[in-house]
Amino acid sequence: MNGSPFDALRGVADSGVVDAVAELVASANDSELSRLDPLRFAAAHGLHEDRVLDVFVHAAKLSLFEMSWNLLCPGCGGVLDVGADLKQMKEHYNCSLCAAGYEPDIDSMIEVSFTVSPRLRRIAAHDPDSMSPLHYYRDLYFSNALTLPQRENDYASLWNDVTIEAEEVAPGEKVVFSVQLPPEFVILFEPVTHSAKFLDVKGEPTRERRDITVTYTESAVPTATEVLQPGPLRLTLVNRTTRRVLPALFRAGERFHALFENRQPFLTAKRIFTNQTFRDLYRAESLNVDQRLKIASMTVLFTDLKGSTELYERVGDLVAYDLVREHFKILGDVVRRESGAVVKTIGDAVMATFSGADQGFAAAVGIRKEMETLNHSHRHEDLLVKIGLHEGPCLAVISNERLDYFGQTVNIAARVQGLATSRSIFATEPVMEHAGVKAMLARGGMTASPYRTMLKGIADALTVYEIE
Repeated sequence: MNGSPFDALRGVADSGVVDAVAELVASANDSELSRLDPLRFAAAHGLHEDRVLDVFVHAAKLSLFEMSWNLLCPGCGGVLDVGADLKQMKEHYNCSLCAAGYEPDIDSMIEVSFTVSPRLRRIAAHDPDSMSPLHYYRDLYFSNALTLPQRENDYASLWNDVTIEAEEVAPGEKVVFSVQLPPEFVILFEPVTHSAKFLDVKGEPTRERRDITVTYTESAVPTATEVLQPGPLRLTLVNRTTRRVLPALFRAGERFHALFENRQPFLTAKRIFTNQTFRDLYRAESLNVDQRLKIASMTVLFTDLKGSTELYERVGDLVAYDLVREHFKILGDVVRRESGAVVKTIGDAVMATFSGADQGFAAAVGIRKEMETLNHSHRHEDLLVKIGLHEGPCLAVISNERLDYFGQTVNIAARVQGLATSRSIFATEPVMEHAGVKAMLARGGMTASPYRTMLKGIADALTVYEIE
């Protein structure tokens, strides 16, 4: 696509990945370009996850793709809310399909996806009110957390198997479902207003027709259960909203439940928060300054230079400044390589975050190795880096006009780094219990020496490991 809008993207991101994305835009069907998951795209094309993620983040910034933040129900995997950022995120959500309420967390409930911009190619998802119920559910309601049939015929077969009746209802209009209720649990669900009604169909069959009317308003219809006998039902559905609704009557049997139980990895908000390109391009754009989002688990790494003041005294300001800058570049490169992001620098210290303890530990080992190489090249042990790691819950916040993290996990990671001596990696028990970390220790022939210690500002003693 020479001379295309992708030329600007090639200038800032991996050109091979950009070529693959350009080919996708040119040849994929509409469904593949709606709420696309970069991690799945990377796996399907044998591409590096972080390079693919970098391309899509850049593409969103260049308005080639639209990045959306989709709040998912952890029960059914449906999309409860969608936004261009997290600023409108509420503190509590209800899923009428699951009849349950949830507090959002960015570890597993917020999916980040990318839809091709209409400036590149117009697809059905750009005009959702024109989509059939079958395609609306697949492309806009079901999330990337669900493993749906990829082939159109297979998905249509599944849809037909679990659906008794589905129809669109224009604003101010009504439709009537005249159906024979089977002797099984049935769910009337509407994805636009996110409304549900449960029909518990059991007992002796009857020939008497029942009449039920459901009215859809801008406020979701409260979930309710009605017990009915198998037999004829006339279901009148009235739309009192300002846009069309898509009620569907589902058989809530084994295949229906299997649809929501088959899960797969997807791009979470936590993962993209630890992407350096996202941090560099979006900084404080995703949250409000007074917003606090819970993260169930984040790995935090702190580093600091030992004896940097003495370094300036020994080699002079100019040489020391260049060495320290080189050290920062090495740290940034290693953190990015291990799918992490540098949050900030504080003097000669660095704070970085990772979505997994194994990534953080790999970065710590990589930093130690790279710094040894750097010192060897200078034939002097001038740059000695102390490293501390901890994993735990924290809050995502905006501080000093950038995405930052707050909480005891951050405090502990900083205190653990303070225990370290030259070339030391100190990590807490939650980090060392990770299976990937144990595997790295075994492969690298490293030893982890545990001991109990008190940390300033922390009430209880912690088990901390020194990695030799």
